Amino acid sequence: MIAPTHKLSVTKQARMLGIARSTVYYQPKPISDQEWALRAEIDRLHLEYPFAGSRMLRDLLRRQGLAVGRKRIARLMKKMGIEAIYRKANTSRRNFAHKVYPYLLRNVTIDRPNQVWAMDITYLPMKRGFLYLAAVIDWHSRKILSFKLSNTMHTDFCLEAVNEAIQKYGTPEIMNTDQGSQFTSLEFTDLLRSHQIQISMDGKGCWRDNVVIERFWRTVKYEEVYLKAYQTTSEVRAALTQYIKFYNEMRGHQALNGQTPDSVYFSNRLAAKAA
Repeated sequence: MIAPTHKLSVTKQARMLGIARSTVYYQPKPISDQEWALRAEIDRLHLEYPFAGSRMLRDLLRRQGLAVGRKRIARLMKKMGIEAIYRKANTSRRNFAHKVYPYLLRNVTIDRPNQVWAMDITYLPMKRGFLYLAAVIDWHSRKILSFKLSNTMHTDFCLEAVNEAIQKYGTPEIMNTDQGSQFTSLEFTDLLRSHQIQISMDGKGCWRDNVVIERFWRTVKYEEVYLKAYQTTSEVRAALTQYIKFYNEMRGHQALNGQTPDSVYFSNRLAAKAA
């Protein structure tokens, strides 16, 4: 946009475009290895202590020998899209112009596949960078139905994950999410309504309302993500594809009496069809 060799000075070009001259000369600085390592440690601590805010995280990091200020931790948490979970007005990056739907799962017995799906987004640290992971899980069987990766927290990759799950497995009766702006957006809610899917959203500050997907985040991070130092998006995608195949097909779950998500999901669907 700015041409240094143009007959107009850079100052005049910047003024015509309505931008500050300092913006023209700004050169982005690469993020240091120390900051990537700090982000990864904040992510680990947040997963272990989801109630910890910037002050508590500062104290926990200092006990590990990391002298980090509270303001820096708060800034990184904002960039990572994470915040402490506790009883307050809201625990997600909600857009107040969007409609929020009621939580439909309280006192509901979930006893069959495709009765309820859940969806959420989490932060994935890499060796030099990060990604966001969106996943759709079947509540009854714990089967991961689809996942998508993105380097921004936009709505598109959430829509792609839902569409893929629907194409492969049909539609649920209910979809449960938090009150994040991706899930309250018209694009997302219109997609669900177009398939006659009831929309359920977590209560304010109630992370347990979507506990099955929260437990999956903990599992995939400790059993896969934290053991690796991913270099590229394609490497992350390949590793998660392999891990989720293991998770669905081979990893027994205590909540499923030692059965795998696939065995519970498909056996229940076959029994329902036979009936």
